[in-house]
Amino acid sequence: MSTTEPSLPVTAAAADPLREAVAVMDRLYSPGGCPWDREQTHESLVRYLLEEAHELAEAIETGDRAGTREELGDLLLQVLFHARIASEDAVDPFTVDDVAADLVAKLVRRHPHVFADTAVAAGDGHAALHAQWDRIKQQEKQRESVLEGIPLAQGALARAQKVVSRAQRAGLGGVVAGPGPTAEVAAVPALSPGGATHGRGATSSGAQDGAADEGAYGRELLDVVRRAQADGVDAESALRGALREVERAIVAAETAGPTRPE
Repeated sequence: MSTTEPSLPVTAAAADPLREAVAVMDRLYSPGGCPWDREQTHESLVRYLLEEAHELAEAIETGDRAGTREELGDLLLQVLFHARIASEDAVDPFTVDDVAADLVAKLVRRHPHVFADTAVAAGDGHAALHAQWDRIKQQEKQRESVLEGIPLAQGALARAQKVVSRAQRAGLGGVVAGPGPTAEVAAVPALSPGGATHGRGATSSGAQDGAADEGAYGRELLDVVRRAQADGVDAESALRGALREVERAIVAAETAGPTRPE
């Protein structure tokens, strides 16, 4: 007894896999499609979105090419699913085409050195590009603090990296400065803005030293977790507490404004 794979009717979308994916999602969510899919909401899908993002990250980090391809598809499904749900919103509906159009407009707007005649200063790595990106983003968002837009739902370590990065790029690096690194981390050659290392062991690409750099920091972070565990301290909670202090200091510095010479 032979079986056949279920398929969509032959349409123009079949010649375009991306449009076909949109059509499949539309059929699944529409009345008469999949009952489970039809019951889902933005809120009910959040945990699946996070799971797929973590699974993709793991596939990339472990060098699993087949897994990376599959997980990218699963993450794309989440985009299509959320957009399809949004298309039926009674107050503010939008479609996957609206999502794509907004993305295109944002990428073009934030890359005037590619899509317009804006020149970017050379010789300073990516610093000028970062400054341009931040300036355009600030004009778009009209944010009053560098902390705005950093998700509170992020883990403490991921949020800490974002807070430190934002503060440094805003000229508030001194606010987030802490004690010096351990001997192992201090021995790792410093990375230039472009990614190449300085000092002994430097290479043209910086890739080998970059791997050693990551390993040293990873071991130090793991050691902090071990010591916290031994002392009965929740490392995640401790970092969140320290981060709150830093964030208060950043807000205070922003409120005070730049220091003027007397």
